[in-house]
Parts: sequence; C-alpha cells; structure tokens
Amino acid sequence: MSAPHSASGGKPYFFFDFISPFSYLLLEQHEKWPGMPFELVPIQLMKLLDRWGQPHAATIPSKRVFTYRHALFRAEQLGIPFKMPPAHPFDPSKPLRLAVLAGGKTACVRDIFRYIWREGRDPSGPEGFRALCAHVGMPEAEARIEDEDIKAQLRENNERAAEMGVFGVPTFVVNDQIFWGEDTLPMVLYVARSPNWLEGAEVRRISALPIAPRDADFG
Repeated sequence: MSAPHSASGGKPYFFFDFISPFSYLLLEQHEKWPGMPFELVPIQLMKLLDRWGQPHAATIPSKRVFTYRHALFRAEQLGIPFKMPPAHPFDPSKPLRLAVLAGGKTACVRDIFRYIWREGRDPSGPEGFRALCAHVGMPEAEARIEDEDIKAQLRENNERAAEMGVFGVPTFVVNDQIFWGEDTLPMVLYVARSPNWLEGAEVRRISALPIAPRDADFG
C-alpha cells in the first residue's frame, strides 16, 4: 500500500496541542511508546479543524460534556493524575509557542502539560503564563514567545501537519501513516512490530473504499 501522506519522509512525529487532555494522557504514557525518535510537534488544533471544516467539541454541548467525562475516565483508568483547568477551551497559543521555543523537548512539553492538566492551572492569562514560564525554568520566555520567528514556526508546524493529512490531536505519524487519538497507542505499537499488517489484503481494501454517491439514501 503506498503511503498516502508522504510529507513526513518516514520520520516519526507526535503532533499535540495543550488544549487537548488526550494529548496529555498519551504523553504521560511515553514509556510505552515504540522505541523511535519521535519529534514532538506543537500545533493549533482549532486552526487544523478550521482547515478541514470540522467543528470543535466545545461547539456541541453534549459532546463537550462527554469529552470531559471521557478524559477523566481515561485518566482514572490509567492511574494518571488529572485536574481540569478552570475554563476550557482556553487559548493555548502562548504555551504552544513556549514549546516551540523549548525545541519540543519532551521534559519541557510534559511539564507544560502537567501544569495545565495535573495542577489544573490556566496558562493563557498573563499571570498564569508567567507562572508557567517559571514552572518550566524559562522566565525569559514570557517575552521571547512574541518573537516573529517563534510565531512563524508554529504556523509552519500547522502547515506541516495539514500537508501530512493530520486532522486532530494527539496524532502519531509512523511510516508515513496517521494514528489519531489517545487510544491508538496499541495500534501504533502493533504496527511498529508488524509493519506488514498495513499491506494486508483487508487493510488495503478498506483503505481504498469508495465514497457512496451523494444522492444515496442514508435514512
């Protein structure tokens, strides 16, 4: 099966947004990840959803409530400390730029996630972000995240994700294939061990299924 998203060049990526509790939960399972040199790439989920014409969960009241409950359930199921920030969704642009400034280092990204989703802090306001910068040992970042090159890098990350076909977070890209969601880790591990599974007849068949005619009766 030819790779549908070759923009990765075969390099493994982990795309995330701090607005996503499931990105936090997946990074907290880092010790279970395949032994690959994943590049951690911060992106803006809202802009990605706009790119694909998808609504955010927060725009559908029942989905918003379910999403929060599901995140809490998964955290309890996995034994991961979890505390929602005081308001959600929040503006994640500052912590995302902080992650860009930190070069996507796993330790720093994890500390940012924990500040938001373990301590339940708001990273978007001036005081909260100042405290976050101190928390990760980068007090100078409060000013530096306003540099144009940092903002440009975040925009470039968004474009790179879209070019690869990424449509949500958290997302792994392994062998040019997309694996989306916190619960996709077992599939990533399986494919890392058995890459030929993607070449199986049924996988190839369902990957090439046609879309039903627009005038089909779905009622």
